[in-house]
Amino acid sequence: MAAQEWTIAEQDQFIAEAIEQDTPRLRSFIGKRVFDTGDAEDILQDVFYELIQTYRIMKPVEQVTAWLYRVARNRITDLFRKQKPASLDEPAFTDKDGATLLDLLPSEDDGPDAIYARTLLLDSLDDALEELPEEQREVFLAHELEGRSFKEMSDETGTSINTLLSRKRYAVLHLRRRLEEINRQFVQE
Repeated sequence: MAAQEWTIAEQDQFIAEAIEQDTPRLRSFIGKRVFDTGDAEDILQDVFYELIQTYRIMKPVEQVTAWLYRVARNRITDLFRKQKPASLDEPAFTDKDGATLLDLLPSEDDGPDAIYARTLLLDSLDDALEELPEEQREVFLAHELEGRSFKEMSDETGTSINTLLSRKRYAVLHLRRRLEEINRQFVQE
C-alpha cells in the first residue's frame, strides 16, 4: 500500500511501530555522540518529530531505520555547529602548515561532487572516532566538541589531567593517521 493511500490511523500505527523498534538503538547512537543527556533526548525527539511530519505530508520513507539514522546524524551535526561552530578549527585538527580540517574539506558551494566528498569524509571521520577506545573518544569529544577543560573533566571523573591529556593525544594521533589514509585514497582515485 502506498503511503499516499494510508489513513491517519495506519500512519499512526506505522509511526508507533517505528518508534518502538528504533528508539533503543537510536538513543544509544545519539548518546555515544552527544554527552549531554538533555541534548541527546532533544535530538531523539526531533528525529521522531521529523518522521511524523514526513508522513503527515504524505512523503513515504522506504527504509525508515536508515532514514532515522541519517536525520539523527544531521541533527547531531547541527547541534555541534550551534554549540561551537569552529570546533574543527581547533589545534588538534591543524596540520603542520596551519590548515584546519574545515580548510581541507571540499566546500559545499562547489556542487554535488564536493558535497558528496565532504559527506564521505565526515562519515569516515565519524567511523574513525568509533574505532577509538571509549575513554579516548570521550575525552576527545568532550574537549574538542563540547569545549570542556581538562581540569573540569578531571574534577568530574577523578582521572588525572595527565591521563586525560594522554588519552586525547592518542585519539588525535589515531584520527590524523586515519585522515591521512583517507586523503591518500582520494588522491589515488
